[in-house]
Amino acid sequence: MGNIEDIVDALEKKISKVLQNQGVLKETNLKLSQEQEQYLGTIKKQELEINAWKDKYNTLKMANTILGSDEDKRETKLKINALIREIDHCIGQLSE
Repeated sequence: MGNIEDIVDALEKKISKVLQNQGVLKETNLKLSQEQEQYLGTIKKQELEINAWKDKYNTLKMANTILGSDEDKRETKLKINALIREIDHCIGQLSE
């Protein structure tokens, strides 16, 4: 009989340790999930900021090409022609 009691005691101790480890792992998992959410939020903010800076860069680049720098005159003409085509297309759609 003593042998069975020893086995049951050992089993109870092992189950207790497993439950403790499970609790610790759940807490760790929750903390990691929260950190992940924070990092994903930071990444989204940074992506929005990068896109805003890209838009500002493109606007500045277009402004510089309109000012007439020699190397960008061709690009300026192409952009102006593209804008005129878009305006003509819009006018065409409005007149329909």
